[in-house]
Amino acid sequence: MNIGHASEKSGLPAKTIRYYEDIGLLKPDRSDNGYRDYSMSDVHKLRFLQRARGLGFSVEECRQLLALYEDKDRASSDVKSIARTKLKEIERKLTELRELQHTLQHLVAHCHGDQRPDCPILERISGTRPE
Repeated sequence: MNIGHASEKSGLPAKTIRYYEDIGLLKPDRSDNGYRDYSMSDVHKLRFLQRARGLGFSVEECRQLLALYEDKDRASSDVKSIARTKLKEIERKLTELRELQHTLQHLVAHCHGDQRPDCPILERISGTRPE
């Protein structure tokens, strides 16, 4: 099938499909006239990549996961290790976001929000207000 059909079946834009091919995540066959010829297996890989990206995995992590998926002799511990590392990264980011949320809540609570020019939010951003 051509890239348009692969795009429809996978739910990914043609540009993303070409990108995945450029970086070696996907290697569709070529027809005699040189056009890409995507198989259902390629579409399945594209869906796999889409779901993995949706879970927050980087392109390189997707590369590792796809290789493990295609390796029938894989150890599930390898997959779990990648997922566990991603989970720790997400937990770290959530902690950072909670800290940002707390800081912004504090600043918003202390900003008068009236006609006066003084504003703790701008003071903090400009560095004239202590953290």
